[in-house]
Formats: sequence, C-alpha cells, structure tokens
Amino acid sequence: MSSFDRRGALGRLASEEFDVLVVGGGITGAGVALDAASRGLRTALVEKDDFASGTSSKSSKLVHGGLRYLQQREFRLVYENLAERQLLLGNASHLVAPLPFLIPLFGRDGVVSATVARSFSSALWLYDLTGGWRIGSRHRRIGRDEALAHLPALRAEDLVAGFVYPDAHTDDARLTLAVLRTAVLDYGAVAANYVEVRAFLTGDGRAVRGARVGPAVMPGTAGAAGGPELDVRARAVVNATGVWADDVRALEEGAHPHSLRPAKGIHVSVPASSLPCDIAAVLPVRGDRRSVFVIPWPEGRVTYVGTTDTDYSGPLDDPACTPDDVDYLLSAVNDSTTAALQPRHVTAAWAGLRPLLVPTGGRRVSARTADLSRRHSVRTSPGGLVTVTGGKLTTYRRMAADTVDAVVHVLGEDLGTRRSVTRRLKLRGAPERPVDAAERADRLFARYGTEAGAVRAMRDARPDLREPVVEGLPYLGAEVVYAAREEMAQSVDDVLSRRTRAVLQDARAAARAAPAVASLMAAELGWNDQQAARNADAFAARVRVDLELAGLPVAIEERQ
Repeated sequence: MSSFDRRGALGRLASEEFDVLVVGGGITGAGVALDAASRGLRTALVEKDDFASGTSSKSSKLVHGGLRYLQQREFRLVYENLAERQLLLGNASHLVAPLPFLIPLFGRDGVVSATVARSFSSALWLYDLTGGWRIGSRHRRIGRDEALAHLPALRAEDLVAGFVYPDAHTDDARLTLAVLRTAVLDYGAVAANYVEVRAFLTGDGRAVRGARVGPAVMPGTAGAAGGPELDVRARAVVNATGVWADDVRALEEGAHPHSLRPAKGIHVSVPASSLPCDIAAVLPVRGDRRSVFVIPWPEGRVTYVGTTDTDYSGPLDDPACTPDDVDYLLSAVNDSTTAALQPRHVTAAWAGLRPLLVPTGGRRVSARTADLSRRHSVRTSPGGLVTVTGGKLTTYRRMAADTVDAVVHVLGEDLGTRRSVTRRLKLRGAPERPVDAAERADRLFARYGTEAGAVRAMRDARPDLREPVVEGLPYLGAEVVYAAREEMAQSVDDVLSRRTRAVLQDARAAARAAPAVASLMAAELGWNDQQAARNADAFAARVRVDLELAGLPVAIEERQ
C-alpha cells in the first residue's frame, strides 16, 4: 500500500523502474504526476526543495479566468481558465471556493465616465459569456452604498457605483499537496521532496532514461538531507520545474536556453482591521494601466494585496520583496481608499516568480511582463525530455494532461488507451457531495476536507496539541504533528510557510512560534534538541532577512 512517506519514497526511487519521472513538485509537476499515475503509468516525482516551495505557494491564490486577459484578446485562454475553474470547484470543493470580486467605479460630482462604465460592463458580460456564469451567478452593477459595505475604506467622495462579479480562490500550497497526495495514496505514485536532479541518465541514441539524483540541502540543517546519490530509472522524464526549466534543460542540452522571462510578483498582508473587506476588490494603479487585488484571507485575520508584475533577473531560488515593491502596493491601495497604509502596518510580504514564455516566431517582445501571454507550452527534445512551461495555477490540470499526452507519445503507446481521466477525478479530501455552508465555515474541513477527522483525532488525544501554535492565528499543534507525520514536512519552514500559511499572514508571529513548532516536529522526525533549535533559528533568521530586504520593521521578539 502506498504511503506519503519520504523514507519509503527514497527506497522506491532506488529499487523500482518507472514509466515517467517528473522533475518539479510545484502545482504543474504535481498535476503531471497525478495525470500520469491515474492513466496507469508507473510514476515518480522528485523536488529539490519542498513541494510548492516556489511559485506554487506564492501566487495570488486565485482560481479565475483572468478578466484582464480579455483586454489582451486572449479569449480562448479565458475560456479555458473558466472551464478549469469549474472543474476545480467540483474536484477540490474543500479547497476551492467561490469568491465575489468588487470593481469600484470612481467619478467626479457623483458621475462616472460613461466610457469607463461601458468598458467594464462589456468586459464583464464577455466574461460571463466566456464561462463565468457557470459558477452559478453573473456580474451585476451595485450602488455606492453597497460597494462601501463591502470595502468601507473606499474613498466615498469619489465613489459612484461598482460591479460585483463571481470568481474563486484557493490555498495554492495545500492544493498542490492534495494533488500530490492523491497521486501517491490513490494511484501508487512515489514522490519525494529535497531530492535534486544532478544529471540525466541516457540510453540508446542519448535518449533520456531517468536521472541521477541526490539529497538537497534542507532548511535549518547543517547540510544536505540524508542519503546517497541514486539512479532513478524511467522510460520518460518530464521537466516541470517552472522558472528553473531552462536550467534543467541545460543538463540535457549542454547549453542554457533562454525560453523564459521570469516576472516577479509580490504580495503584502495587513491586519484585517486596517483594511476590512468581506469580498475581494480590484483597484486601479495610477499611471500603470494595471490593477491590484485586495483579498480577505479566508480565516479572517488579515487582508492581502497583490500583485506586482515586473521583470526579474536575480537568483531564482530566493526572490525578495523590496521597499519599492511594498510602496507600489501600498500606494495603489491608498490612492483608492482612506486606509493610509504604511510599511509599519505590513505583517508579511512574499515574492514569487512567474515562468512567462518569451514570444517566438518573430512576435514583438513587450517591455512589460504584464503584457506577456499566460499560455503554456509543451516541447519534447530529440532525446525525449518533455518540458512544460508557462501557464498558471488555474490551468494546471489542462497543462498536465497536455504534458502526459506528450509522454505517451515518447513511450510509443496508443493515446486512445491512455487518455487523461482527471476531468472528473476528485482530489484527496474532496467530498462526493457539494460542500455546505457549515463545512465551508469549519476551518479544519476547509483545509483538510474529509481527512480533517484525522487531525481532530490527534487534537482530542493529546491536550498539548489542542492550542494554536502561532499567536493570533488558528493553527493547532495537531496540525504541526499531522504535517510531519502525514504530509512529508521536513522542516519548520515547511510547516509555517506551506502546510500552514502562517508566515504569509504574520511573519513575526510565525518566527516567534518556530521553537514550539520545532519541538513538536522533533518527536516525529527524530531531531535532538540541537537539531530542533537549529531548525527554529534558521527559520527566524530567514524571516528577519526577508523583512529587512523589504524595508519592514524587523523586531520579532516582541509582539507588534
């Protein structure tokens, strides 16, 4: 029987031969692993860091069609996005939930520009017709008072009316984890984090036939994760490493391609009391032809704002928020509201990189990453390495299906007997029936779905696991133990950044909680006191550095 256990996964990687090896444990790689395994292919996945540790945990956490893509005349992309949104609302109903969005309309002397109003109205009607209506409602125009009820800080003297339209949101890291656990526990795949590819294995004609992998460095440890190098044999290999895809291609090609143009997106969190809202909002950015989202965190403690969209040429492993990034978002909010946000209000900030495709075939390269397409690409090298790049969170399932179609071709099998089955495949934790309001309001159900009972059982069995571990946030000690025991968490960072989302809501409180989290993990992972302290200290040090780079107040020892 398959288990989501790293030690067992390493044993299987060393001893078994696979049909497909997936490199990359973000949402795209996880989707490829599930699609392949559910088609009956023997599937393995390795990730050099933690699952979803890159872009897939640092997105805007939206499952949406992308209203602004209509302005770029990407009608088919929006249609595909909205179709995938609808599938996710059914297949991951505990993790993906409807979220209304407000577009406020500002004007002078109580009158909004007729051109602006028509532009938004036309775009929203087109959004509905492209598939937005499938969520169960259409957009509607609302008055000034209703708009203020949703986002009270809007500048009342300029506000005239607004539009509300339906979309959806998710916890991106937990969605990635659910996809992976479904592949492993329900379809026999094997997955391991902190395992990096160091070279490709080749067969006849230099065809890629697996990879030599080794332990990667874990956060809070003195060196690499335990274990020797080993050869993972596979008939086909998929490169699903996002912004690192060109680096992985270079292992096979011997030269570094330049097919991607990374774009940095940052978000900041502020206390909900500083920017209260009961639905999301879309606010214009003065002079930039862009907008930013204001989104209430589902657990109600914070509101987060994002995102930027700028060219990035720094180290891929650790993009940083800068003071300019923070100022951009706070200024955008302050221009449209009376919130008067300042850096001292920011409780957390995070940066991610989008793997945008460089236009090919003579198409003009825009100076703005915001203008680049969010479509995906699947290519197969002469040696059979299948690389998937581009795309977005919402369309991960479609990207995975296209990628595994290419894998089936590499394997020389009949696609007719190996077609994707994921359109109606429910993810681990998703109930068979629709989620009701009581379940949606149940915090543990909204994170674990039908598996929440296991967390509750841990909580009820041990009094020390019943209390929250992060000041001001609801995450229980039982969730820390569950993360180490059932979700392959290997470090304090894994727990506070991705198994819970504490560091994205209140980075300082998360850092203060690190010793308590390390103590709970130590009993599960066999750490001694020195190892636990080193892991906690490393996490707190990383938080300090991130806050310093963003120009934010650093002191984490005292409550802010």
